[in-house]
Amino acid sequence: MNVRIRRRIIISSLGAAALLALVYGFWPKPVPVDAAKATRGPFRVTIEEEGKTRVIDRFIVSAPVAGFIRRVELKAGSAVKKGDPLFILDPLQSSVLDSRSRAEAQAGAAAAQASVKAAEKKELSAMIDADYTADRLARFRRLLENDAVAKAQFDQIEAQAKQAQAVYLAAQAATHMARSELQKAESVLVHSAAGPRRIDQEKVVVPSPKAGHVLKVYRESEGAVAMGEPVMEIGDPRDIEVRVELLSADAVKIKPKMPVSFERWGGETILTGIVRTIEPSGFTKISSLGVEEQRVLVIADITSDPETRPRLGDGYRIEAGFMVWEGQNILQIPASAIFRAGEKWAVFKVEHHRARTQIVDVGQRNGLRAEILSGVSEGDLVVARPDDAIKDGSRIKVRTVKE
Repeated sequence: MNVRIRRRIIISSLGAAALLALVYGFWPKPVPVDAAKATRGPFRVTIEEEGKTRVIDRFIVSAPVAGFIRRVELKAGSAVKKGDPLFILDPLQSSVLDSRSRAEAQAGAAAAQASVKAAEKKELSAMIDADYTADRLARFRRLLENDAVAKAQFDQIEAQAKQAQAVYLAAQAATHMARSELQKAESVLVHSAAGPRRIDQEKVVVPSPKAGHVLKVYRESEGAVAMGEPVMEIGDPRDIEVRVELLSADAVKIKPKMPVSFERWGGETILTGIVRTIEPSGFTKISSLGVEEQRVLVIADITSDPETRPRLGDGYRIEAGFMVWEGQNILQIPASAIFRAGEKWAVFKVEHHRARTQIVDVGQRNGLRAEILSGVSEGDLVVARPDDAIKDGSRIKVRTVKE
């Protein structure tokens, strides 16, 4: 009898234990969550975007004429004063003569030399004729003074003398022209590119238009350059601005003279600035994900002392933050705590270890924090990052509480 009762007690105990284990296994466990406390404090809404520095007044110095540039000795970063020589242009070299061109040039020089000899003979003949008529005119002038010749005959001799003198002067001019043609023909042979360069030739010295530093050298080696070809850039790297390409939806919130902060530029301090210009037209840009975006260029000036950014130069990367809105003593919670409940915003409030859905009115946002206008009071705990496992009334277990 005792054995039978004992057996029943053992079987009943084992069944109760199994039932309790089964109930415990299917009993809903509390969901571990991170909570955040609604606090009051200063709140800022900023638009952050990557920008690039640029020298405000930059001068691209190009070749004023076509020529042969000498090797540029200045390097990027070299300091220059206004009027300092930047580079020197020599005249372009003549072309190299091939066999046919050289034969034609030699034949042209020989023809020009023959023309010079012919012109010199004509000049000699004209000079003899002019001398003869001049002597004859002198004799007739003496006869006229003695009334030994008629005045009409003297006038005829005088006209012949003047005509002979004019022919002589024309012959001299023809001789000079022939000699010039000879020099022109011989210059093709003398000034060939195969010969040595002359050291007394003309040169063009290009001066610096402004005091500053060399930002970039486009052409360093010597060689032929075309008119207008860029050679180097000049500017003052301390006088820089920041170019930021903002999304058009963010650019409409930016206004001139809006304060800007610059971070992650390489220095430890945060630089300050002010918006100068928002360009009126946008442009399309492909993002890194391959999405077309409409962007607007915003130009901002750096107002911080240049001594606080001695190594910040042209074309450097910088993070710009535009302050769109700022308030003090603002009730705020993490933006990750807010979710959609129909057409309204809601949060999960922590009440007696349970999550309770609470509708809230949301004000400003800055990506990390959100302003709460109503629905939550200061000091209330809300679930920081709710997921699908949490429903209204779910049992929760708070792991950490963030301020």
